[in-house]
Amino acid sequence: MSDENVFDMKTSKPVNFRKYMKAGISILLLIILLITILNSMMITKEGEYKVVRQFGEVVDVEGEPGLHFKIPFIQTTTTLPNKNMSYDMEEQEINTLDKKRIIIDNYAVWRITDPTRMINTAKTVVGAQSRMGEFIFSTVRTELGQMNYEEIINDEKSSRSDLNIRITERVNELLSDYGAEVKDVRIKRTDLPEANEQSVYTRMISERESTAQEYLSRGEAEKSRIMAETDRRVQEMLSKARADAEQIRAEGEQEAAQIYNEAFSKDPEFYRLYRTLESYKTTVDDQTTIIIPHDSPYARTLLGYFGE
Repeated sequence: MSDENVFDMKTSKPVNFRKYMKAGISILLLIILLITILNSMMITKEGEYKVVRQFGEVVDVEGEPGLHFKIPFIQTTTTLPNKNMSYDMEEQEINTLDKKRIIIDNYAVWRITDPTRMINTAKTVVGAQSRMGEFIFSTVRTELGQMNYEEIINDEKSSRSDLNIRITERVNELLSDYGAEVKDVRIKRTDLPEANEQSVYTRMISERESTAQEYLSRGEAEKSRIMAETDRRVQEMLSKARADAEQIRAEGEQEAAQIYNEAFSKDPEFYRLYRTLESYKTTVDDQTTIIIPHDSPYARTLLGYFGE
């Protein structure tokens, strides 16, 4: 046998297993310690709650942002939102006071006010929203069931602002045991089922046409009143103007007659001549044949005899 294939057992060094075992145990303990430290830490962010539970029971709630600690492996944490949230409900059908079926679409703004109570009753945010949706639908159905359809959709007759307040207050009463509070409940949309839509639209058009005709009738009546009042005032003004004109004319004629009298009294002969000439205007034209005595006033005037 060759010397090259001979292995000398006396010259090899034994492996130090104890050294490697200690190093492994140290690393393992370090890892366990690191995991323990990390598991005991919890970071609360802005806008959230950290709910600490031990054996299923809530033992602490941290709502302030920052680093907090818990008992590792024994206590667990649940994160809940600490801000306003929007909950959009599914469309639902309800009956109004006048037996109309309508489809309503609601949404609510809400927040968690007591995380401990919410965890103990609703368990999760989804569970709280589910209960809140039931309360909202029940309250809306009750409130709208006491109103006529036209009161709900007509802006002039609607009292939705009061309705929203009543619904919000009632839902908060029902949610008082669930650690949640509704800030506002709003009706986004009200529609009719397709089967009723056309008939209601036809009735609404008829009502609008009736209202328009009423406005037109009122306008015509007001127009007639204004025209009658204007005609009356015009007639009063014309009557007064005629009376004033007659008075002025009479005064003018009186003054003219006085002037004539004063002028003619100064020369009676001229007055007689003037009267005679004035009479010619109505008695003589280009077709007139006059037969009069030669010594009549007409003849004397025509012949130029103005003396005696």
